[in-house]
Formats: sequence, C-alpha cells, structure tokens
Amino acid sequence: MTSTSNPRDLRAELESLTTEAFRPELAEIDRLSTLDIARLMNGEDATVPTAVSRQLPSIAAAIDAVAARMARGGRLIYAGAGTAGRLGVLDASECPPTFDTDPEQVVGLIAGGPDAMVTSVEGAEDSVELARSDLDALRLLAADTVVGISASGRTPYAIAAVRHARGLGALTIGLACNAGSALAAAAEHGIEVVVGPELLTGSTRLKAGTAQKLVLNMLSTITMIRLGKTYGNLMVDVRASNEKLRARSRRIVALATGASDDEIERALAATDGEVKNAILTLVAGVDGPTAARLLEDSDGHLRAALAAAR
Repeated sequence: MTSTSNPRDLRAELESLTTEAFRPELAEIDRLSTLDIARLMNGEDATVPTAVSRQLPSIAAAIDAVAARMARGGRLIYAGAGTAGRLGVLDASECPPTFDTDPEQVVGLIAGGPDAMVTSVEGAEDSVELARSDLDALRLLAADTVVGISASGRTPYAIAAVRHARGLGALTIGLACNAGSALAAAAEHGIEVVVGPELLTGSTRLKAGTAQKLVLNMLSTITMIRLGKTYGNLMVDVRASNEKLRARSRRIVALATGASDDEIERALAATDGEVKNAILTLVAGVDGPTAARLLEDSDGHLRAALAAAR
C-alpha cells in the first residue's frame, strides 16, 4: 500500500521535498577532480551538526520521555526502511555490548526483515500492513517507545509503525529530514532535522543519513546515561565479551578508582567481572555481595549506590 497511488502525484510529492531537491550548481560535479568533489562533500557534511542543533530541545524532550518509559521496563524500538531502517538496526545492535542491555531491550525493525539489511526488498517500505505485523510480533506494550525513521518523512512503513504504536498506547517519536512531515505529525515527539538538498539528488544516505545517525546516537546514549548505565563518561555497564572489552573493563575500573592492577584484578574476580560492582567494592570498601545489593537497591545507578554505602 502506498501513500500516493498516482505516479504523477507521487512525483509531485517527491519534488516538493527538500531532501529530493535538484541543485543545478552541482550539475557538472562529475567533471571536477576527485579532491574537489571530496572537498565539496566534506563541506556539505559539516552543515549537518548545525541542523541537528536546531532540534536539540525536541531531542532532549523525547529522550526524557524514553528514559522514563524504559525505567519502568519498556523497550526502545526503531522502525524504518532502507538506509533509515539500517541505521536503526545498527544503533540497536550496538547497545548490548556498550551498555549490557538485553538484546530485546533496544530493537531495530527494518521493512522487509533481515534480508533488507544487505539488499532491497521490493515494496516493503510501502507496506502499512508489514509495519503493523512487525510490531504485533513484538507484542508491543504501553511502556514501549517506537521511533519511526524516514528521511523524507513520508515512508508508509515508518508512519504506519508510529500510528499503530500510538494506537496501542506506546510512546512515539518521528525522526525525519523534511519540515512539516507526515511522520513527525503522526508522533507525539516530532524531530525534523532539515539538512537541505543532497550532493547527489535524492541520495538521502548522505547528509540525511548522517543526521539520523547523530540523532539516534543521542537517543540511545543519553537514555542509557539517564538509566545509570554510565558513571560520569565511563561505560560501567560494558559487557566484557572479548579481550578488547576485558581490557577496557580493567581500564574503566582504574580510571574510576585509581586502584592498582592487582587490586583491580581481585575486585573483578570478586564480582564476576562486573565493572560497577568492582568499582563499588574498591571505592566503598564493601564486599561483592554487598555491592550487588547496593546496586540493586539503587536501580543500577552507581552514584546512588556509592552514596548509600557512605
């Protein structure tokens, strides 16, 4: 199902979008040297953070709402098609190793399913029914948050996901790169990062994709900070699943406590490798079980647990 059934109407709709605008001044870009094209592209990319900065109040409000829901056990769910969907899946997949979240706590849905991560799935982005069925498969709850992602702000899959989620009482966020988008209008929290026309006409994996990545970084990272997944700027909930992360765990404990290598090894051994717990044993002088209890009583917030220990 498409939002515009007449091809002429769809073409007119696309031509009205900032992200689809043609830039005649770049019509001979292919004649430029590689270095000049790279300079042009770099200059274009440099404008994206400024566009994001204009939406910071809306982004912050959305994050506070997400964190409040997740503190009650809710999930963060991204839904998009094409590049937007892939960016959502990417952000979700990076949360478990970074913040030790359950894989089901932050979820990325892409129109067309896993195959769409590496290849185009014909018609998936136009399917309203697919968005509904993908969310229904997750058994959406009112405590959950659904973030619809679409550069154009008109992608039927993303809009349908937001509308369906809102109908079920979930929190909804619409992330788009055009002003006055249907996606932002459908959501409780609309975030429209207007980055302007692309270097290559309509190639929204460029500036629009960069903008979406920056906003998703904020949504997940700051939410996790609010949930106590960090201590200062240290990733104290990091999951040490390989040698690099085990080394990072030791370094985090060292930065937080100033303890010696031997003290750090003993603390991590006494707390089954849990960074937060190890820091608590070293700073507060408590044993492993006490550290675990203090953190449980503090909902995982290390600062609160340290205050309680003192």
